[in-house]
Amino acid sequence: MSGSNQRIDGQRLWDGLMAMARHGATPKGGVRRLTLTAIDQAARDDFRAQCEALGLTVRVDAIGNMFARREGREPTRLPVLFGSHLDSQPSGGKFDGALGVMAGLEVMRTLHDLGITTEAPLELVNWTDEEGSRFGLSLMGSGTWAGVYPIQRSYALKDIDGVTVESALQGIGYQGTQPAEPFPADSYFELHIEQGPILEKEGARIGIVTGAQAQVWWDARITGQDSHAGTTPPYARRDALVAAAQVITLVDRLMRNHGDDGRGTVGFLKVEPNSRNVIPGEVSFSIEFRHPDSAAIAALARDFPAMAQAAVTPTGCTLELTPVLHYDAQPFDADCVALVEAAAQRLGHPARRIVSGAGHDAVYVARRMPAAMIFTPCKDGLSHNEAESIEPEEAEAGCQVLFEAVVARANRSLV
Repeated sequence: MSGSNQRIDGQRLWDGLMAMARHGATPKGGVRRLTLTAIDQAARDDFRAQCEALGLTVRVDAIGNMFARREGREPTRLPVLFGSHLDSQPSGGKFDGALGVMAGLEVMRTLHDLGITTEAPLELVNWTDEEGSRFGLSLMGSGTWAGVYPIQRSYALKDIDGVTVESALQGIGYQGTQPAEPFPADSYFELHIEQGPILEKEGARIGIVTGAQAQVWWDARITGQDSHAGTTPPYARRDALVAAAQVITLVDRLMRNHGDDGRGTVGFLKVEPNSRNVIPGEVSFSIEFRHPDSAAIAALARDFPAMAQAAVTPTGCTLELTPVLHYDAQPFDADCVALVEAAAQRLGHPARRIVSGAGHDAVYVARRMPAAMIFTPCKDGLSHNEAESIEPEEAEAGCQVLFEAVVARANRSLV
């Protein structure tokens, strides 16, 4: 292995990942660290304490995003940002998001141990609510910061218990005083597990992420009539679950029409009144499509609502579709991507260029500054699952590439 002789501590990184995984640990070996809960607060407090122990200055913005700053030799230069998120899915794994945050902390520790001061300042970021699993809006923290979502819209979102984002932030003490808006910065790097099988299948240690897929999401609500399951004949039924099944089948068919690049998912479903002997009167569910081609997603955004309505009408039910998000494929910055690729090559890691199938905070950050991502493999491509797994040497390799790319960017000549 070549590259510089400045090495992160792989064992320390792994120990840090395992320690963070204790916040919200589940019996099956995963984590349940829903955003803005007491468990998330404990993880944030732990992260803050570790940052401050290194002399980093931590500030929190109004949506709860955390920024830990290490000054550079030239304090007037724009900072290089890097990080990810600490929140998880309800039955999530140890590494989704946390790898990027804890690897960023290891980068800071290594610089501290080696007595290295970069030319530009560095800032490690923990973005709020990347997963969207509690309040229903993925990339909420980075999206609010980037100006995609007005902060009052984000504040007003509610979880299934009626708790708003704003009250949850206040409840855990992380509604910061800094504006949740872009500030001058040089670039952003994010290390993340792939969450898919490609790197592992091809024997690549590093994914050089060139961009992310286009996506369109809706919240759907179908209203029928709840009535007695035993006394209501077929002609009198307006079964909202049957209508929802038609739409779900449509989502699957449209996905498969796009071949191996197609993605279409209904991942959330709520049936009311959810009783064994009552015909469902209302069903709420999520709908999403993803594709590397922005034109394919634009066509779905245009055509799907009418197609879904046509599927529901024969059931006698009504359909309401509420747009949640729609964004084009997001390319990452060529110069930042090149730094990741060069670091992987110097270190001798098998690597390949790859497009991200998942949405990440870097997608919205890339609208405001040059950005790039680094992927590490995960076992069997499994993520959003308690069995999510990576190897210690994979985490170390990804962190070392992050270190080299960030330091190279921070020390580059501006002449």
